[in-house]
Amino acid sequence: MFKSEVRDSTINALLDKARERNYGQYLAKMVLKKVRGFSDEPISFDFPVTAIIGPNGGGKTTVLGAAGIIYKDVAPRTFFSKSGKYDAGMQDWSIEYELIDRKVAPKDHIRRTASFKSLKWNRDAMDRQVLVFGVSRTVPASERRELLSCTSRKFSVPESQIVGFSQDLNQAVSRILDKDVSGFKQLKIHASGDVTLLTGQTLNGVQYSEFHFGAGESSIIRMVAAIETAQDQTLVLIEEIENGLHPVATIRLVEYLIWAAERKKIQVIFTTHSNEALQPLPSKAIWAATKDKLFQGKLDIASLRAITGQIETSSVVFVEDDFAKTWVESILRQGTNRPIEHFQVHAMAGDGAAAAMNSYHNANPAISVPSVCVIDGDSKQDENPSKGVFRLPGNAPEAFVFDSCVESWPAIGGKLSVALLQEFTESDRVLEACKQVRLSNKDTHLLFSQLGAKLGLIPAQTVSLAFTTIWAQNNKQAVEKLATSIIEFSGAGKAKLA
Repeated sequence: MFKSEVRDSTINALLDKARERNYGQYLAKMVLKKVRGFSDEPISFDFPVTAIIGPNGGGKTTVLGAAGIIYKDVAPRTFFSKSGKYDAGMQDWSIEYELIDRKVAPKDHIRRTASFKSLKWNRDAMDRQVLVFGVSRTVPASERRELLSCTSRKFSVPESQIVGFSQDLNQAVSRILDKDVSGFKQLKIHASGDVTLLTGQTLNGVQYSEFHFGAGESSIIRMVAAIETAQDQTLVLIEEIENGLHPVATIRLVEYLIWAAERKKIQVIFTTHSNEALQPLPSKAIWAATKDKLFQGKLDIASLRAITGQIETSSVVFVEDDFAKTWVESILRQGTNRPIEHFQVHAMAGDGAAAAMNSYHNANPAISVPSVCVIDGDSKQDENPSKGVFRLPGNAPEAFVFDSCVESWPAIGGKLSVALLQEFTESDRVLEACKQVRLSNKDTHLLFSQLGAKLGLIPAQTVSLAFTTIWAQNNKQAVEKLATSIIEFSGAGKAKLA
C-alpha cells in the first residue's frame, strides 16, 4: 500500500491555506464558459498542486492553457493558436476567473474574463510570474538547436560561467532521481546565462555533458532549477508530468512540488496519464477532463476509461472507495449467476463522486455500456434503483462486515482463519485478536490493516478480501438481493433510464 513521504499535516495545512485564500497571488476558480468542447464547466483549485487527468483529446491541455492566459507572462497563442479559417470555431470563446492578488485587492478576490472575439484574444491580464513546462522539455540535448554550438571539439566556457547546484537544488534533484548530483554543474554558454548546458559527474569523478543525460534526467534538473529560482507565489504549469520519468521518480517529483508549494507558496497545475502522479495528492487536488465535462476526485486511469466508455465489459459499477470495491466484487463473485466477469468495479473518492460519475455515464448517449452506483450504508446520497443507485447493507462498511463475521464466528471462524493465512485450529486465537483490535480501534477504516498487523504483517487488502468473501458466502440473501439488482439494471441498459 502506497504511503507518501509528505505528512498528512502538510496536506491538511495546504488544503486549509487554499480554502482560506491565504495567498498573495492564487488562481482560485475558473469557469470554461465556451472553450473547445467545454460549456459552462467550473473548476476550483482547492489545493496548491492540482492534477488534470483524462483521455487523449479530453481537454487536459485546454484547462492548463486556460489557467495560464489570464496572466501577462503567458501569450494566448502558447496554448490557443488560431490557424486561419480552420479554427473558426474559436469565435466567442470565453473563460471567467476568480483570482487572489493582495497587491490589487487586499481583502477580496478579483474577477476577470479572457475571451476570443473579432479574431483576437481580449483579456485584462494580471501580473504574476508563470513557468510553463511543455512536453518539449524532454527533447534530448543533441536535438536542441541552441546547444549545437556546444558539440564542437574545442567547446569550453570560462570558469566564471560555470555554476554549481545550490543545496536546495541538489537535495531535490537527488531525491527525485535517486542519485547523487552534488558534482553536477550548469555551464552558461553566453555570459547572459540565457542558454545553459548541464554537466554531470560519475561516482568515480568522471565528468560528462548533458548530451549523455537521459531526457527525463535533464528535464527534472532544469524544471527544479527554474522553480527554486522563481519568485514566491509563482504559477507553474506542466504538461504530462510523467514524460520521460520512471514511476517512482514521478511520485517523488509530485512530492517535491507539494513541499515547494509549502515552502515557496507556489501554485502548480499539471496534466498526466499516470496513476503514480496522483498518489501523493488529496482527492480535492485531482480533476478529470472527459471531452466536455470536469469531475473532481481521486480516481485511477482505468476508472477514467470506464467513465468515458473506453472499456470492454458488459457493465460498470462505481463505488465510494477501495474497500467498497473489494466488497462489491465479493458479492458479485458469490452471486448465483457469478457475473463478476461481466463487470468492472471502480473506486471513486467518496459517495458524491461515485453518484456523479454514474449519472454522467448513463446520460452520455455516446456510451452504450450501462453503469450502476453502489453507495455505502451510511452515505448521504439517495438510493434510487430507477437510476441504478443501490445501497450496501449496514452502516459503516468496514465495521459492518467485521462485526458481522465476528458475530457468526462459530459457523465461519475456521474458514475465515484459513483465509487469513492462519491454521484452521487457530480459530480461537484469531477471534481473540479480532476482539482486541475492535476494542482498541478508533477509526473503522483501519480495522483490517490493524488486524493484519496483529496476525503477522498480513496486507490489509488480503484481510479485507478474506472478510468480504466469507461474509458474502455466509449472507446469501443479502448477496442475491444486491447482485440481482445490479444485474437486472445493467441488463435493462439505458432503456431503464427513460
